[in-house]
Amino acid sequence: MSTEDLSKLRIDRTKYRTQRNKRKKHFLLLIVLAVSAGLGILYGTGILKSAVKVEITKVTTIYPAQTFTLLNASGYVVAQRKSAVSSKITSWLASLLVEEGSVVKKGEIIATLENKDVMAALEKAKANREVARFELEQAEAELTEAVLVFNRVKELLKDEVASQSEYDTDEARHKSAVATVATRKAALQASKSALNEAEVNLEYTNLRAPFDAVVLTKNADIGDIVTPVGAAANARASVVTIADMDSLQVEVDVSESNIEQVKTDQPCEIQLDALPDKRFRGKVHMIVPTADRSKASVLVKVAFLDKDSSILPEMSSKVAFLKREATEKEQIPIKAVPVSAIVKYEEYDSVYVLVGNRVKEKKIDTGRRLDNMVEIISGLETGDRIVMSPPDKIKDGKKVKIIEE
Repeated sequence: MSTEDLSKLRIDRTKYRTQRNKRKKHFLLLIVLAVSAGLGILYGTGILKSAVKVEITKVTTIYPAQTFTLLNASGYVVAQRKSAVSSKITSWLASLLVEEGSVVKKGEIIATLENKDVMAALEKAKANREVARFELEQAEAELTEAVLVFNRVKELLKDEVASQSEYDTDEARHKSAVATVATRKAALQASKSALNEAEVNLEYTNLRAPFDAVVLTKNADIGDIVTPVGAAANARASVVTIADMDSLQVEVDVSESNIEQVKTDQPCEIQLDALPDKRFRGKVHMIVPTADRSKASVLVKVAFLDKDSSILPEMSSKVAFLKREATEKEQIPIKAVPVSAIVKYEEYDSVYVLVGNRVKEKKIDTGRRLDNMVEIISGLETGDRIVMSPPDKIKDGKKVKIIEE
């Protein structure tokens, strides 16, 4: 077979390679078209659009008085009338009639001390008084008899029936009877004084409330030794600590540089850390006329205008010193947002609420403007997160990125 014949038997692969390259190009073109279509869909739905950077704030509950506050100060609730009830004598505690939180009236017995020795002394004083009274009665009877005898002898002496010696004897007897009566009266008075002393000592064993108050702490238990000084081992200097709840005031430290903004009777608003949802009306009761050099501050006492049983001594508090007294309406808390968060249209106002990583435009009804805040009547709830100063390119459904403070 010739060489020419053999070349005719070869397979021509060029045609097949060309067809395969064409198919590959068509496949790659389809992939590119599919990806482009997918990207177009994603971009159309906003998934691939760039996120808008925004600042976020929250819908808050505020009190309108916050907008005309001159300055704020922190302090504590302090009872201006407080007492550690103790004893004037040393004895052991026999009974305790109150506990923490008990309400007591002035003069009410809080506790009693062991008093057997005092009771015995009282009974002895009573008996001594009776003895002195009987002795006085006897002396007065003897004086009556001496007066009668002396007067009779005096008449007889005029008639020269009685002798001068008899007269002198009866006169001396009369004077002795008068002196005895005076002595017995003094003894009776002394026995009465001794009885009063015994009664006072007995009263010392009854510990009474010095004023209307509430028991804050119990410092002793039955069986404890109570002493006026409390220096002895295991002795108690006081039984209970009480406070007059009507005398509660807030004591705050005001910086020397700001004290000129505080005046006596200036209206205030008091917030207790234990009751964050309440505000109490108050007024400046006193500016203590001395400064604390270590803190460069002046102590100011603020009185409560409204009494509340939930206010307790030693609660931490904050006081807002106001430019003017808040009206009744201004004492009610409101929902509010910064003015810059509101987008105004001719027909309505709206804000952009953050939902996930996107924003949703929401219509709102607004009320009073309070400084840089606006009252929200409806459309939002406290705690909702909204966009501050919405940029022009933001719109409903837009993806956003929060600017971290």
